[in-house]
Amino acid sequence: MALRIAIIEDETSIAQMYEFKFKQAGYDVQYATTGDDAVKLIAEMRPNLILLDLMLPGMTGEQILQKVRAEDWGKDIKVIVLTNTSAEAAPDELNTLGISRYVIKAQNTPAQLLQTVEEVLNSGESYD
Repeated sequence: MALRIAIIEDETSIAQMYEFKFKQAGYDVQYATTGDDAVKLIAEMRPNLILLDLMLPGMTGEQILQKVRAEDWGKDIKVIVLTNTSAEAAPDELNTLGISRYVIKAQNTPAQLLQTVEEVLNSGESYD
């Protein structure tokens, strides 16, 4: 069974670009463009990894992650924050919510992001 990736990104064209790239690489990929849809998608999909934008309509990425981490099934999902918000400007609580990587969209091509995703999925890192 293919590993599952949830892309949480408010810009549909960007979400579709990443969806295409990851499906080509053999992953099962779905995306959501709003906070509420993201929470529903993650609960239904139970992905192996979440690509999480911080700025979304209805809810921030941090709020989404708080909801996911509050569930037993969501405690160990790997999360890559994928945003154009600098790491310095990001909410401090992100680190306590267990993220694997912090990636700036504008500084990474889809191929580079795919490489980062594969590194995270293949690592034995945990977030406790």
